[in-house]
Amino acid sequence: MYFKTADLCDQYEDQVRAGKVRILDPMLNSFGGRTEFHGCIATLKLFEDNSLVRKALEAPGNGRVLVIDGGGSLRCALLGDLLAQLGTKNGWSGIVVYGCIRDSHAIGEMDIGVLALDTHPLKSIKKNTGETDVDVSFGGVTFVPGHFLYADEDGVLVSPGELSLQH
Repeated sequence: MYFKTADLCDQYEDQVRAGKVRILDPMLNSFGGRTEFHGCIATLKLFEDNSLVRKALEAPGNGRVLVIDGGGSLRCALLGDLLAQLGTKNGWSGIVVYGCIRDSHAIGEMDIGVLALDTHPLKSIKKNTGETDVDVSFGGVTFVPGHFLYADEDGVLVSPGELSLQH
């Protein structure tokens, strides 16, 4: 599906203004080779431990978007090139990280969308802590597993149902 978030905002303006379709505060930078991506949301909530990220990306993505609430930590990376490659191989459309990534140059060459706060060269700890498929909130938006995310150069939209662009 071809889309632009600005066009979706125009088309669904009533739902945006009513708070049904939410817009993420401008806070994330694009690092992936794919600047436009969308899909059904899967979530992780963790802090400076990316063990669950690997487990999630090992599963079939089926065009989904993995939203990782890393607590906004800027002290280590929650995603690197090996995990991003795993996500690409397993059919994930994108990964949104409320935290940092590393290996940004390599990730920029991959056919996957990756949004994050920033980069950091240090890898995370591995203690298998965190939660999967729970509602997570950051940037003025609550990301609910099963809802839909649309991202491009202009921003990120989150909707309870699929949006389609009418031409």
